[in-house]
Amino acid sequence: MKLVTFTYNHETRVGAVVDGFVVDGKNNTKIPVTMLEFLSAGSSALDAMRQQIDSGNDRIALDQVKLHAPVPRPGKYLGISLNYADHIEEIGLDKPEYPSFFTKQGTCVIGPGDAIHRPKVSDKLDYEGELAFVIGTRCRHVPVDKAHQVIAGFTIANDVSVRDWQFRSPTFTLGKSFDTHGPLGPWIVTADEISDPHNLDLKTWIDDELRQSSNTRQMIFNCYEMIAYLSQAMTLEPGDVIATGTPAGVGVKMKPRGYMLPGQTARIEIEGIGTLVNPVIEEPDGWLRID
Repeated sequence: MKLVTFTYNHETRVGAVVDGFVVDGKNNTKIPVTMLEFLSAGSSALDAMRQQIDSGNDRIALDQVKLHAPVPRPGKYLGISLNYADHIEEIGLDKPEYPSFFTKQGTCVIGPGDAIHRPKVSDKLDYEGELAFVIGTRCRHVPVDKAHQVIAGFTIANDVSVRDWQFRSPTFTLGKSFDTHGPLGPWIVTADEISDPHNLDLKTWIDDELRQSSNTRQMIFNCYEMIAYLSQAMTLEPGDVIATGTPAGVGVKMKPRGYMLPGQTARIEIEGIGTLVNPVIEEPDGWLRID
């Protein structure tokens, strides 16, 4: 199932994408309105959405709706650094002994088709195509062999990074959290439809230039190991998003640098999930500005 958060006729709610249509859950009282509520409801909401799909009712053409990030405001949005063998090789660093996580603030999240802003304070705007998974069960101290049970599904993330701001702090948080620098989507593919998240082709294009081409088997720490590690320290909750790292081919390592420019388009494709596309523009004048 492909779960989406969408707007139609000025109303935002949860649905599922099937054959070029969005199956609308509006008229099914068992389907919550928001994705956080939907994921928290667990199997009952999933069963209700399956019944809605099977009914054949309440279908809206996909091109008639506005898709948002499937989880528009995650409670936690965590990313892991240096988690692909080919990326570690291009940077010239040693394989890490432990997973190293950073936080992306929830206000950075945007959806498919939304514009990534090149900020006024930097031109070092980089892309990172990544597989992300979404937590579906409130959990703590999850063993590796049971970690798959707490994943609601998988989506695509562009871990947009402002490189000079990223390295101003060892936590990376500011450089990873600029407004519009957390594209997610276009949907959550439920975990039952991804037989092996650790063998998926991942590609990133800037315009028509292929910049990243790898496979999730290059991960140093897999999705289940990440959950086991994180859940030793914190409670993971439905709707939390964890981005699993980026492969080789980032702009900062190109010669000359391959930073994203206004007028370009970032496109990330992951096998079995789909494609996330976002244009790049200059940060608009007056963007949430207080003088």
